[in-house]
Amino acid sequence: MSDIKSLALACRDAAQAVAQLSTEAKNALLQAMAQALLDDADAILAANARDIAAAETKGIGSAMADRLRLDPQRLGGIADALREVASLPDPVGLVTRRETRPNRIVVERVRVPLGVIAMIYEARPNVTADAAALCLKAGNGVILRGGSEAIHSNTAIAASLKRALREAGLPEAALTLVEDLRRETILELLQLTDIVDLAIPRGGEGLIRFVAEHARVPVIKHYKGVCHQYVDAGADEVLALRLLVDGKVSRPSACNSLETLLVHRDIADGFLPKAAQALRERGVEIRADERAAALVADAKPATEDDYAAEFLDLIIAVRVVDSLDEAIDHIRRYGSDHTEVIVTRDDAHARKFVESLRSAVVMVNASSRFSDGGELGLGAEIGISTTRLHSYGPMGLEALTVERFVVRGEGQTRNIP
Repeated sequence: MSDIKSLALACRDAAQAVAQLSTEAKNALLQAMAQALLDDADAILAANARDIAAAETKGIGSAMADRLRLDPQRLGGIADALREVASLPDPVGLVTRRETRPNRIVVERVRVPLGVIAMIYEARPNVTADAAALCLKAGNGVILRGGSEAIHSNTAIAASLKRALREAGLPEAALTLVEDLRRETILELLQLTDIVDLAIPRGGEGLIRFVAEHARVPVIKHYKGVCHQYVDAGADEVLALRLLVDGKVSRPSACNSLETLLVHRDIADGFLPKAAQALRERGVEIRADERAAALVADAKPATEDDYAAEFLDLIIAVRVVDSLDEAIDHIRRYGSDHTEVIVTRDDAHARKFVESLRSAVVMVNASSRFSDGGELGLGAEIGISTTRLHSYGPMGLEALTVERFVVRGEGQTRNIP
């Protein structure tokens, strides 16, 4: 038996112990895990510094470096996220529907853990803790396979979390970190259909496509986040500008950052020069179509590829459109079903924008940066799904469970009188 299959089998067995924990026991475990991260802060940050130094030697990009980097504030945020998950309602055992059939059998739909979740990610050491917290709270075991660029950080974080499991009298295998980073290992993991119940890749488009193309287990995925902000005719320009700056500049490496700005022609003359100035002051490069470029002197010409790009950097594509319908058509053509924003005073236009797009999250007069599990009340998210499997959009605890039927009777039979 291979090493990865042995690890997966041990995780499956350990998941049974986690599935039987009470809500109180799971919450206490997550609180202990949060404290363990803070207690081990020096060791975790030292491990992260090793990863950062190695990444800089390799010439890693700024977006990837930002995702990789930890500091005391970010580590504290990770601990807070675990505590927030502990405070969330437990979906396990929730009866979502109950009905009594004509023959008096009672049919319930009850949420139960999925089983074993494989998380495959890169350059995001926070995912090690976030995924562990969400999977364990939902009664699952989790197999974590991070990227080589964060191996020291992931190992240090996992060691702290495992200690909390051990001290709670639970099998450490419920949280399994794969330290063998060979591609052959990940390929084998993705074939374990009788052990792994779901794979969730989190990272760049290349990683997600690799997992989706090679997996035999079910996969939740989103390839990229090409998020748009459309500024409607008559929109509040001050509001639109605030949402634009927040959506593009606050964390450009995030998948919920804005990549394209669409502006109605009736507001473009007044809004675009101010928007360009605000973006320029913050180091944003603008790539514009011909009409937008006429209003933004230093804009570079936008290409078809720019409108389909997830820049993950201080770059934005801009286009002037003639109507709401043209903005919707643009998003349908170039979007990635992640997050779209409309800035408008017209309720009918807002309703049409929401109803016409199939994106996982649609914002009306709110920043794209709210497309995040924590901001939407889910706690730390395990990922964002842009495929319609059993979950769509930011995924929290409930998305890590499934409904099953529990039938209660009094000796009823179907065919025997």
